[in-house]
Amino acid sequence: MGLRPGLPRTIAGRGANTVCLQCWRKLARTPMPLRQAFSTIPSHRSGAVAVGKSRNSFSKDFFGKNSLLKETFWQSRRELQSSIATVKTNSGQPAAPRDATTTPTPTPTDDILPHRRRKRAKELAAPQSSPSPTPEGTEAYPIPLDASARLADLATTQTSLKRLFFTYLSLSKPRLSFLVVLTATATYSLYPVPQLLSTAATATPSLSALTLLFLTTGTALCSASANAFNMIMEPKFDAQMSRTRNRPLVRKLISVRGAVVFAVACGIVGTAGLYFGVNPTTAFLGASNIVLYAGIYTPLKRISVLNTWVGAVVGGLPPLMGWTAAASQYAHDGTWEELLFSEGSAGGWLCAALLFAWQFPHFNSLSWSIRDEYRNAGYRMLAWVNPRQNGRVALRYAVLMFPVCIGLSLCGITDMSYIATSSVVNGWMAWKAWEFWKQDGHKGTARGLFWASVWHLPIVMVLAMAQKKGLGERLYRSIFGYADIEDDELYYEAGELEEEEEEEEEEEEEEKYQRRRVVN
Repeated sequence: MGLRPGLPRTIAGRGANTVCLQCWRKLARTPMPLRQAFSTIPSHRSGAVAVGKSRNSFSKDFFGKNSLLKETFWQSRRELQSSIATVKTNSGQPAAPRDATTTPTPTPTDDILPHRRRKRAKELAAPQSSPSPTPEGTEAYPIPLDASARLADLATTQTSLKRLFFTYLSLSKPRLSFLVVLTATATYSLYPVPQLLSTAATATPSLSALTLLFLTTGTALCSASANAFNMIMEPKFDAQMSRTRNRPLVRKLISVRGAVVFAVACGIVGTAGLYFGVNPTTAFLGASNIVLYAGIYTPLKRISVLNTWVGAVVGGLPPLMGWTAAASQYAHDGTWEELLFSEGSAGGWLCAALLFAWQFPHFNSLSWSIRDEYRNAGYRMLAWVNPRQNGRVALRYAVLMFPVCIGLSLCGITDMSYIATSSVVNGWMAWKAWEFWKQDGHKGTARGLFWASVWHLPIVMVLAMAQKKGLGERLYRSIFGYADIEDDELYYEAGELEEEEEEEEEEEEEEKYQRRRVVN
């Protein structure tokens, strides 16, 4: 084997320790077969030669002197695996398998960065039981906690009377009962009071505050009775769902007999308050709400998907109750035909239709996220029986709210400007419902529709009350005053009043004459 020209001949016959740095540089540029001739140089000696002659080289000891760099960067792969396994073991997770000969060195807590210490503390403080996994391709979204379950938890921490109060309050589903009362009072305030539409300066709008008190109290008690009967009939199935498993009857915080007494008492007192304090028609609607919710809707949930439509009817009755309560104060006879089916009753039915239609996008999007729990508990809901139809129904009734709100303006309940403002809110709701139907509830569309429905109802109701027919004009007159009235308009000319009275008497006599002819 020959040497490369220009390379000293003495290299081949001498030891590696006698080679200078310049010769080593020349050797580095030689072909690979020639380099193998000097492979007899010990590895530890060659490292010494190369490092000893270089000025800009760094050894392992350079990084090892710095404790932070040593702990962070200068660890072997086996050491890193051992430290990671130690952290997982301390946090309650199963450690990865490692060699038996390896002795893990736990990382001191003081040497871990602060944000990692906080993360580890949160993991240790988290409950060990993990939530049930969601199906692939779905996204769970926060559902409001069941108020009855929260009150039941609160009742367990109280003693004597407070414990009893919170237990009975949880039977009434206070959050749902509050929504029912709110819709009834909103419709009560929407009734077109004749004095409100009057142009006289002395006219004052008036609705009885005492009637409103009986309406809210009676409606709340009827709703509490219906909800309590619902819990009495479903403790076995409530225990199978995460949202309802903490209800008082499931946890046996109260006996079934005590719950029945509470439900019956609330139903009797609530219906009686509506009957004597408002009118018999409103009392009949309140009692019907109890029968529909507890007697038909509750058992139908395990039989047919039509239970959602029955529940929507139950939600539409409270606005009708508020309307009949206000209409009875200006009715001639006050019969149920006049309150429910007269020309002025259209506003009440439109408000009931608004609540009826609103419940489908709201409930269909809410039930979609817990459809597996409904299926496991035996409740037949569209969310799992027919998911595609579930989206279509939500979209269909979201679009239905457009003509309902337009009808409130055409019937003289709200100003014509309400058509524009309500259409904006209804358009937002319809858009979210279209996305929910298009994506079958995936990609966050169920969450978007749910929260859109939560905000939609109060916005639409507040806009209706703010744009009530005649309210804006009366507010304008109260600020800028009324038009000046000519003095001539305040007095009748001589004989003018007598002529008007004679004409009225002649018209009355003519009407009496026509009635006699019809009878004969």
